[in-house]
Amino acid sequence: MLRKASDLAGRAVQTGVGAHGRDRYRGPVAAFSPARALTGNDRRRLDLRRGDRVLVATTLADGRRAVATRLALHVLSDASTARTPWADVDRGSLDATTRTLTVRWVWGASDAFVFTSDRGSVAFTQTFRERVQSSVVHAASVPLPAGGQARVALRRDEDGELFTQVVADDGVDLADPAVTAAVDRAESAVRSAAGLPG
Repeated sequence: MLRKASDLAGRAVQTGVGAHGRDRYRGPVAAFSPARALTGNDRRRLDLRRGDRVLVATTLADGRRAVATRLALHVLSDASTARTPWADVDRGSLDATTRTLTVRWVWGASDAFVFTSDRGSVAFTQTFRERVQSSVVHAASVPLPAGGQARVALRRDEDGELFTQVVADDGVDLADPAVTAAVDRAESAVRSAAGLPG
């Protein structure tokens, strides 16, 4: 049976005995509050839509605050607030050595989020990954005739509506007739796999 207590330093301490009679937890475990990085002023600056809520927030090494909510990724600096729905995030990758999450947007640009702690990077990145994946209903990679790839995804926007999204590698001309034909075939297949008309 596990019990939680607070020590004088304000950290949670978990004690208990595991299934084999050994202690499962030893010593203090740092408490974690997913929204601790947000001040009241920051919360008021968020553009939270109906049904939205903060899942995790962290302060980045450059002073910006990254906030993952159910519906969007928010990035706050002292001068600005940016809100990007999850369906506009193409992907992200974490370099654990430098604690840098590189976020690639569907329009081709990218942004680097450098975390100040390992714990913050893990908590934020896990939520980031879950929210991006929850916006993808079905996806397929399309090898293109002249090289490169495009990704065709059926995604869910923040209102729950489904739409098709095409993201191509840098240098791919989506107006090229051969590329257009390959992407159209993939889009029909993706929509069909989800039970939607092509």
